[in-house]
Amino acid sequence: MGASQAGRGGLVALTACIGIWLVGTGSGEPVGPPLPSPAEALSGTGHARYPDSIDPLPTGSPPTRIRIPSIRVDAPLTGLGLARDGSLDVPPPARRDLAGWYRDGTAPGAVGTALVVGHVDHASGPAVFFRLGALRRGAAIEVRRADGRTALFTVHAVEVYDARRFPDTRVYGPSPRAELRVITCGGSFSPRTGYRGNVVVFAHLTGTH
Repeated sequence: MGASQAGRGGLVALTACIGIWLVGTGSGEPVGPPLPSPAEALSGTGHARYPDSIDPLPTGSPPTRIRIPSIRVDAPLTGLGLARDGSLDVPPPARRDLAGWYRDGTAPGAVGTALVVGHVDHASGPAVFFRLGALRRGAAIEVRRADGRTALFTVHAVEVYDARRFPDTRVYGPSPRAELRVITCGGSFSPRTGYRGNVVVFAHLTGTH
């Protein structure tokens, strides 16, 4: 996502935060989705040079599916545009198995910063990215493309941000390499307004097949 799009970052993130479901426990206390450990935090600006990075794939091929084996995600991807208010549309709430990518930005695997978003939950249970905050550095993310190739990404950080202080440039800033951000809602939860922040996974391209 280019620098001209970074200013939309807060809105892009907030649109994914409509989840309202929490798991009830025997004590009556709600249990929400996992949050990343401080040990997984990003160092630097978010676009450091990683020695295992590889050259980007050709542009122009949309993604069709995302897999994150360590948290059992295997989901189709749909293209997302912008809503009338300039925020990013989200997958239909009823399709909790579906994730989306910003089709007017960078396609995953191509040079730049690609964006994938999905719901953490909905009224009746967990959604596609419920366990996103449980990811750790070194985890693998696979994105299948329409050209038959699969872009393989390695996670280099997982962070959670308060929506009021969402770091647009840190998350969405341009990159000379192929990078990926996977975003859902998270952080503290208000029964009135829902989740107050976002979990963001930072990953870079390390292979293809």
